[in-house]
Amino acid sequence: MDLAGSYTIPAKQSAVWAALNDLNILIECIPGYETTLSMLSETEFAATIVVKIGPLKARFNGKVELSEIDPNNSYRMQGEGSGGVAGFAKGSARVHLQGAGDSTVLTYEIEAQIGGELAQLGSRLITGVVKSMAEEFFTTLVSKVSKSPCGS
Repeated sequence: MDLAGSYTIPAKQSAVWAALNDLNILIECIPGYETTLSMLSETEFAATIVVKIGPLKARFNGKVELSEIDPNNSYRMQGEGSGGVAGFAKGSARVHLQGAGDSTVLTYEIEAQIGGELAQLGSRLITGVVKSMAEEFFTTLVSKVSKSPCGS
């Protein structure tokens, strides 16, 4: 599954970058019933998220690693998680920021693979859920960054 998109965030590029690297903000932005993130190193995180996809509700435990970091501009995230019987998910995302006056254009490209019971739900359902989760993440991020005193 491949997804791509872009968002214009009414905040300076440095504020958006800071938010994308703030665990507390990320936890609030990641959709799910339960989300935890903890730093393992400056570029690696342990993550747990409980999500409902169609009839399936599962707890995924995994790791996310940042690489190809160009501060204030871009990075690549790679991660994988296991949801037990529900299956697994792994993939990567490239995130790029481009200043546009007092706003920032964030673009992303996601490549993901799933297996187990998740894969049996069908790609159309999975793609729809992932798009919805991305929309919720970025809507919350925009709200958080635009309210922040650092955003302006």
